[in-house]
Amino acid sequence: MHIHIDADICIGAGQCALAAPGVFTQDDDGFSALLPGREDGGGDPMVREAARACPVGAVRVSGTAAG
Repeated sequence: MHIHIDADICIGAGQCALAAPGVFTQDDDGFSALLPGREDGGGDPMVREAARACPVGAVRVSGTAAG
C-alpha cells in the first residue's frame, strides 16, 4: 500500500497519529508525518481508518496491504 500525506492541506489535527500511532506521528510543527520505515503502512490494519479520520482528507491510502 502507498500512503500520501498532503502537507498543503494538513491542519495538524493528529487524528491519523491517534488512529495508527505505529505508522503516523506529528513533526516539530505539529503536522502529520510517517514514521521512518512505515511508508507502506507496515501492515497496520488501522491505516485506512487513520485516513478516514483526517478531518481535511490530507491522508490518502492507495493499493492493498502487502501479503
